[in-house]
Amino acid sequence: MDDPILTIEERAAINNGRWFSSLSPSLRHDILRCSFPKRYKDGDLICARGDPAEAWSAVAKGAVRVSSTSITGKQVTLTYVEPGIWFGDVAIFDGERRTHDAYAHGDTTMLSVSRADLQKIPAQHVELYEALLRLHARRIRQLFGLVEDLNTLPLRARLAKQLVHRCAATACRRWPTAARCASACTGAGRTGAAARGVAATREPELKTLEREEIIRIEPGGLVVRNREALMRIVEADV
Repeated sequence: MDDPILTIEERAAINNGRWFSSLSPSLRHDILRCSFPKRYKDGDLICARGDPAEAWSAVAKGAVRVSSTSITGKQVTLTYVEPGIWFGDVAIFDGERRTHDAYAHGDTTMLSVSRADLQKIPAQHVELYEALLRLHARRIRQLFGLVEDLNTLPLRARLAKQLVHRCAATACRRWPTAARCASACTGAGRTGAAARGVAATREPELKTLEREEIIRIEPGGLVVRNREALMRIVEADV
């Protein structure tokens, strides 16, 4: 049975999320008031393509792997949703079914708001409309960036850019100095779920980065050893 209360760390992940923290205190309160946690083990199916959209969710712990299956039956990972990120609202608002499969990546906690409750909130908080527009605008910018990178950057630069972004989004949020950054990334600066997905599909290039002592590949993920070197790879191809 799911514990109905988030842990301190899980609640902090939600409250510190870039989008959620930008909302007014009263709107945050009402979203949390009608939300409920659900916990999943690594590999558990959270929702499948074609399922009805029953809830809007945020990741409070772990990660969610969003994937699709090709016509040949191969599962293709599209992205990883990490702590503090809300998702699933598109199917809620357009009334269509889920477009992709979602799996827990590691022990994962989701904080969800039912479709019925979410549809009631805008009546009390008109700001939610504008906030959701900002959320979708950010996603569109990210999508355009990914498409641009795919067409303009070589694989080595794309991988370096992803690793810098993922490390910054997880354990290594702040690097006051270059030396401290390199030190922090060796251990605490693991790139986590997204990096493990990258490793599975881009292993030859990652092995090259490991030989150059820029990263270290471990069973649980990747460790960024030299963020400055990754940045130089990215900047050389911009």
